[in-house]
Amino acid sequence: MTEYSYTVIIEREEGGGYHAFCPALRGCHSQGDSYEETVQNITEAVQLYIGSLKAHSEPVPSEDVIIQPIHVAA
Repeated sequence: MTEYSYTVIIEREEGGGYHAFCPALRGCHSQGDSYEETVQNITEAVQLYIGSLKAHSEPVPSEDVIIQPIHVAA
């Protein structure tokens, strides 16, 4: 079994809970009530996404994401 490593973005939702997505895997999103649940859910979503790509003989994308904090004065 091949191991993959991806960056996921986890955002706190205004009404509570969290939303997560994987920029390298377009459309791969998940959510959860707690941070831990969200990490578990997005991990499962990524596994299912990759499994679907492989089942359809489609290429599994490599990560091409750069995360760079910036500072601005406004």
